[in-house]
Amino acid sequence: MIIITATFVLADSSTRPDAVQKATPLQQATRDTEPGCEAYVFSPDPAEESKVAVYELWKDRDSLHAHFDHENYFKMGNLIRSTSGRDSNHRKFRCDLSEPVYDQNRRARADFFTLE
Repeated sequence: MIIITATFVLADSSTRPDAVQKATPLQQATRDTEPGCEAYVFSPDPAEESKVAVYELWKDRDSLHAHFDHENYFKMGNLIRSTSGRDSNHRKFRCDLSEPVYDQNRRARADFFTLE
């Protein structure tokens, strides 16, 4: 699995509702038409009115590679560039281990308890 997280700050916070609305069909199209897309979310940050948070989850490198060549990716990039300033942060993480947050006793665990 590959996780992508990002944040970007809009040049004008008053444009955020419109930007999020315009991004919604692209998010849905990515989820519906791109194999390997497990999650694709561009969401308003509830604590900072000019910031948007991004969360993507991809099945593997091949599906992410295909996304970077897809029309949805280019359209979303154009939308973001048309509304945001230069303050952004984009990171990808390769996940080689996944397990539940909660153990069998319904306790939230920071350790990877299935390895024990």
